[in-house]
Amino acid sequence: MDTTQNYCASLTAYQRYKSHEVKIGSIGIGGNNPIRLQSMTTTNTMDTEATVAQSIRMIEAGCELVRITAPSKREAENLQNIKDELVKRGYNTPLVADIHFTPAAAEVAARIVEKVRVNPGNYADRKKFEELEYTEESYQAQLERIAKRFTPLVNICKEEGTAMRIGTNHGSLSDRILSRYGDTPMGMVESALEFLRICKHLNYDQVVISMKASNPQVMVQAYRLLVNKMQKEGMTYPLHLGVTEAGEGEDGRIKSAVGIGALLEDGIGDTVRVSLTEEPEFEIPVAKQLVDRYLNRLPHDKIEEISKNPIEPFEYHRRNTQSVENIGAKNVPVVLADFCLKKKITPANLFALGYNYSVPLDKWTISDMACDYIFTGDTTIDFEIPGTLGIVYNHKTWLHNKGERRFPFLDAKTYLSDVECSTKLNIVYVCLSDVTEALLSKLKQDVTAVLMIDTYNKHGMAEQRRLFIKLMNAKCKTPVIIGRAYGDLTQEQLQLQASTDIGVLLLDGLGDGVFIAAENCGGDKIVTQTAFGILQATRTRISKTEYISCPSCGRTLFDLQETTAKIRTKTSHLKGLKIGIMGCIVNGPGEMADADYGYVGTGEGKITLYKEQDVVQRNIPAEDAVNALIDLIKEHGDWIEPALLN
Repeated sequence: MDTTQNYCASLTAYQRYKSHEVKIGSIGIGGNNPIRLQSMTTTNTMDTEATVAQSIRMIEAGCELVRITAPSKREAENLQNIKDELVKRGYNTPLVADIHFTPAAAEVAARIVEKVRVNPGNYADRKKFEELEYTEESYQAQLERIAKRFTPLVNICKEEGTAMRIGTNHGSLSDRILSRYGDTPMGMVESALEFLRICKHLNYDQVVISMKASNPQVMVQAYRLLVNKMQKEGMTYPLHLGVTEAGEGEDGRIKSAVGIGALLEDGIGDTVRVSLTEEPEFEIPVAKQLVDRYLNRLPHDKIEEISKNPIEPFEYHRRNTQSVENIGAKNVPVVLADFCLKKKITPANLFALGYNYSVPLDKWTISDMACDYIFTGDTTIDFEIPGTLGIVYNHKTWLHNKGERRFPFLDAKTYLSDVECSTKLNIVYVCLSDVTEALLSKLKQDVTAVLMIDTYNKHGMAEQRRLFIKLMNAKCKTPVIIGRAYGDLTQEQLQLQASTDIGVLLLDGLGDGVFIAAENCGGDKIVTQTAFGILQATRTRISKTEYISCPSCGRTLFDLQETTAKIRTKTSHLKGLKIGIMGCIVNGPGEMADADYGYVGTGEGKITLYKEQDVVQRNIPAEDAVNALIDLIKEHGDWIEPALLN
């Protein structure tokens, strides 16, 4: 396989990426250590009692590292009081100081806590959103300036035995990096490597790296590229995983699982933080569920190794497929809902799938999250269905129930036999072992076939990816619906597992549809919302407003959870709009990198509004800011009155 694309130990056999161990107080990260769980306090760092109390709640929820913001020397110094009080109460969990703009604060904190986190985008630079031009000589001079500023912290960490995280964020790349590499995963990687090379020169290896972004696709590509570049430079630093500003509720969980899960599936990641706009102790159980799936991943059924990988891991390219009905080619991925266990289906059943029938008006209302097809197995539908919906029957049932927008579902053996098929669309169920030369040959001649793939392998994502690679190397352009089956899970478990299993394939441009068969995992509406949520998180099909919302910390200048809920209530009908809601200027215009509008705390009770990365209104009183945001959206022509959508 082409080693220039290497980013993990194996694409087919689950194994952890081998990093070296970094000691953080009493625990180790990387090496042979388990994947560690961490979170961050949301209290004011100067409020020792509140920070200690919240830290204890986090620790008792399973948090193994507690991160606390230290924006100035004053807060950094108070870390000693927090640490002393925790120890006094019997808690020795390592503390991490979160530093952004103030090297002096980092240097104070490094003598107190077990680890400091610095952001290379603003530790030695000030972001002004300026486009700058550099010669090789002037660029080198900037690197020397950074080394001069960063070296004192490294020396203190070496002296004190303090670990460090170099945490690159997509939205806070320096103007210098942006000018040379652009707002790209490569820019994120180079931003970290500049600091890593200084650490390496100073013989300091107690460093953990992160590549966070609110867009899971950017985040995954950046981590993969980082591993690839580190391998070339002989580096083995442990990796901290997270999707920054993931948001709240099901959206935050799905987006986090898509990004973090995509990397964990390939054995990448030594420590995890799930960033939710909720209390930090609620993040830990979510992170634990993501991580615990890999405790029993081995042994798994062997998957054929890959000699030629046609997937570009560092850039998004959608697999080239033909169009069958509305599946494949340039169509957005479809959602196929599973109703095969229902013995009778009525119009009322379709409400959970996004279709609402009005008896007085005798018409269907169709939501933005209405599924495209329903698989009903052998259960027939005897009422007039909505015009945008297709029904999929088992082949034998279809033979006796043909009609408009009715299509057959066949296994590979039946498909290869001489049976009657639809002239428009045939859905063929296959696992990797079914993809034979005979099947490939027939598929390549068939303009009506769509594969619905499944797996029974414990390492199912890798097996399904291998199936895609087999199709691509055979130049087979048949569209594929990614299918996964689940049973007896909670709503949250279903969201996390399906997002991990299916999301990574969609991020790599694989898949023309999603089919989640979930038995006893919540209602039909939950399953449908999960499917659409995965497509939204992977940016492959947009069906609702996206909120890029930070998880709050001691720097936050307003109630993030309450404000996010208010903004969501008033704007959730604006399909496709991206709104960034940031607690402070640190997580401001940069962190909401690709938001259309921004709502940022810039002072106690003061909000600044952005259109993309440009300031529009400064220091609006918080009580007026939500309405001002709506006025701004209206001013730019992106507002739709909710009544017009009914």
